[in-house]
Amino acid sequence: MSPLETPDRGPILTRNTEWLSGSAACAELAALGSQGPLGALDLAFAAYLQGAMPSMEGQHGLLAALVSHQYGRGHACLDLAQLSDDPAQSLGWDAVALTALRELQADDWQAAAERLPWIQGPMSPLVLDGARLYLRRNWDAEQVIRQSIAERLAQAPLVVPGSPAASALRQGLDALFPPGSATPGPDWQKVACAVAARQRFTLITGGPGTGKTTTVVRLLALLQAQARAAGAKPLRVALAAPTGKAAARLAESIASALSQLPPDWRPVLAVQAQTLHKLLQIAPGSAGGVKADQLAVDLVVVDEASMIDLEMMARLLKAVPVSASLVLLGDKDQLASVEAGAVMGQLCEGAAAGRYDAATLQWLRELAGEDLSGWSGDGGALAQQTVMLRFSRRFAGDSAIGRWAAAVNAGAEAQVRALWAQTPGATPSVEVSRLQPAHANDAALAQAFCKGWQPLQKALAEFTGGLCTDDQALQSLRALACYQVLCATRDGPWGVQTLNQRIARALDLPVEGWYVGRPVMVTRNDYALKLMNGDVGLCLPHARGLRVAFHDGAGGVRWVQPARLDAVETVFAMTVHKSQGSEFEHVCLVLPEQVAAFLTRELLYTGITRARAQLTLVVPAVASLWRAVASRVWRSGGLSA
Repeated sequence: MSPLETPDRGPILTRNTEWLSGSAACAELAALGSQGPLGALDLAFAAYLQGAMPSMEGQHGLLAALVSHQYGRGHACLDLAQLSDDPAQSLGWDAVALTALRELQADDWQAAAERLPWIQGPMSPLVLDGARLYLRRNWDAEQVIRQSIAERLAQAPLVVPGSPAASALRQGLDALFPPGSATPGPDWQKVACAVAARQRFTLITGGPGTGKTTTVVRLLALLQAQARAAGAKPLRVALAAPTGKAAARLAESIASALSQLPPDWRPVLAVQAQTLHKLLQIAPGSAGGVKADQLAVDLVVVDEASMIDLEMMARLLKAVPVSASLVLLGDKDQLASVEAGAVMGQLCEGAAAGRYDAATLQWLRELAGEDLSGWSGDGGALAQQTVMLRFSRRFAGDSAIGRWAAAVNAGAEAQVRALWAQTPGATPSVEVSRLQPAHANDAALAQAFCKGWQPLQKALAEFTGGLCTDDQALQSLRALACYQVLCATRDGPWGVQTLNQRIARALDLPVEGWYVGRPVMVTRNDYALKLMNGDVGLCLPHARGLRVAFHDGAGGVRWVQPARLDAVETVFAMTVHKSQGSEFEHVCLVLPEQVAAFLTRELLYTGITRARAQLTLVVPAVASLWRAVASRVWRSGGLSA
């Protein structure tokens, strides 16, 4: 994929643009379309507006096409200020396309936008909000999010210092977070629970292994205890995540964390989680918009919130009553949603600094016994309800994986170069190793894949020629999770599709069809089979023939006939996007040889932090690594303001 391509929009438009109308505006757009990355959909949108309400200014059609183009790239709007200051960063175009753009630009972008005929009226297709030009649907979604959060934060605090509820909260926090169990510095999990008990909207962000799910379990116990102390009924709780895989992991993590609580603190709670689509009753292929029915809930907890796009977040906030509490969990530094928007990242902007005001600092000191004066500031109402968890239990900050993750996340290219120079060649005895294969068929790479999949091969060898029991299936699934190849892209010699075939050959397995040892990932929710998009299974010999084993979410195994799985793909390798919310003992992160726009520090950081104990970096051309560290996902939108 070239830098002028996007995964969902395809390649640049060719010179076949005769279908456009003969207006001056569309003629100019056709010229740009033949040289730059404006797609047919972008030009069609501009032509439609021009046909519905003609404009005599050629730049107006260009603005409309650029708004559509940015939406296809995941932006909530076209940022006119950045377009003027840094068009290359704004649009992601190369020098040729930017030259064509400058030839068409005849006026100041802001002034031209203010004269647009398509921004007039309450139902106009475009909306100009300051220096941001939106598709109306995106602007409407942002307004829903803004207004809903503001309404929730404007409510009176749920707990007032000096009240019986405050005393019960302080006792509960001390019981759930006993002295001596905290990490160095403030106990951020305790702070997060205290903050979430204060208001009905809370953002909890943190890197992998910082205890987001553990925090939620203790928060559930705390809030249920608060309800009992007040003589109220148990809270009606809904747990959700953007994907089926993330929802299943949330339920498993909560069930595990519940068992670690003192028996008298375990809340009466169904730990089943569901997808946001199921929670909000959104049918597959349903029309967009932010309309949603109100949920009968008292508390909603949503994990992996960084994956939630603009419209889905608006729907969620519409559906959760203002009288209910809403807690969003996620890593603000991970990859943003596939669809438009970067909601979690924008809402959590500045979370690392805290910016807690005097009232919040005093409240936390009195009720949680935590001194956060080092994170004081003049943050707004949202900052007071945002907590960043900072201590990782997946890997130490001073570990090799921790240093790589921190350097990449900070965009510290010099530090990454130093780490690269210190990293040895691939070997099972070090935490982080590297491979620089000369080509995709490099023998050293095949050997690395074989070593990585040894636990799975060993597990499969134990029942070769025989039948697999449930216990053996669970053991094999655990072995499968020990190692995972992650790719930046699906296509090309270093993409998922090609590497899945190469790995199968290296393991002396078929490259197609069903066979013992084939790992598969479900690519579409199947409620009849109770399988969600992202679920991973393993094809094994069963008493009833060849079957695919999946975790059943309750510590057992679910056997599925291969013929019933019509939406699966082999998953010796998966994309970094698909790995979000997962963790593996050993991750082999493969970068493509060519520098590409989709290579960013967020993608690198997400891939690196999937590793729990060991990381292998496969970098055929080191320039792609430097490019990824220097590039970051920037998405325009107004939520950070």
